[in-house]
Amino acid sequence: MITVVGSINLDTVAIVDRFPRAGETLMARSTFQVHGGKGGNQAVAAARLGAEVRFVGCVGSDAIGDQLVEGLRSEGIDARDVAIVPGSSGVAMITIDAGGENAIVVGPGANGEVVVTPDNESAIRDASTLLAQLEVPLSTVEAAMGLTGGTTILNAAPASRLPDSLLANLDVLIVNETELHHLTGSTDPATARSLGVPTVVTTLGERGAQVVTAADIGYVRAPAVTVQDTTGAGDAFCGAFAVAIEEGRDVFEAAARGVVAGSLATTRMGARSALPSSSAIDRLMPGR
Repeated sequence: MITVVGSINLDTVAIVDRFPRAGETLMARSTFQVHGGKGGNQAVAAARLGAEVRFVGCVGSDAIGDQLVEGLRSEGIDARDVAIVPGSSGVAMITIDAGGENAIVVGPGANGEVVVTPDNESAIRDASTLLAQLEVPLSTVEAAMGLTGGTTILNAAPASRLPDSLLANLDVLIVNETELHHLTGSTDPATARSLGVPTVVTTLGERGAQVVTAADIGYVRAPAVTVQDTTGAGDAFCGAFAVAIEEGRDVFEAAARGVVAGSLATTRMGARSALPSSSAIDRLMPGR
């Protein structure tokens, strides 16, 4: 079982020709709302690939919270460990330009209240794979990673300094180049060895990903696709990577499947609506 400890949001997306300058107001070509949050997206990505997924998180005591929980359940995700707390649910404002690049502002809301409690400990302790991100309190992520006996995977996004005590409990760290630079002062994936994590995967956007272990460095090339929207590509990567690890694949094959999943996720608008199926990933995997 994969347990995801993470955020869940309602995303408001605006499609624009270009990003606004400071002080400028632009008219969007279109807008829409979808369920999001790094945690929620990664959980859905894993569930759509056939994994058993349990989610630990928080929503607010508002109508949005009810919608977000039902959205997880509709994907076959066990949402019994999503707590309802007073106040607002998490939201995100996403702007996507004509090239498919995005700019995102997140209002954490209830995501800032996610904690490890006796009520959700079993979901964390019993996980064979534990996946987390940094849109919930760092102290909660650290507590969860120290509690589980399964494989621990952290997507260190948004960028943040990580205490040595957390790094010591990680099996896999997934970062992009910006996040890697934040942690090591360099965008060279080889510098990830200084973090002391057994496996560090650096996603490189359209260039694929690089996997660094104590013994090896491997590069995974991304397939050529027509990009519509890059929102959620990293979440697709993380979900597919976690499923591959859960299935017993090695970190290099897991990264290859993650790269294909992330690439496919850019070919459609929206984060969750673009998450690929296992068969779609398989079609692009032969010979990779």
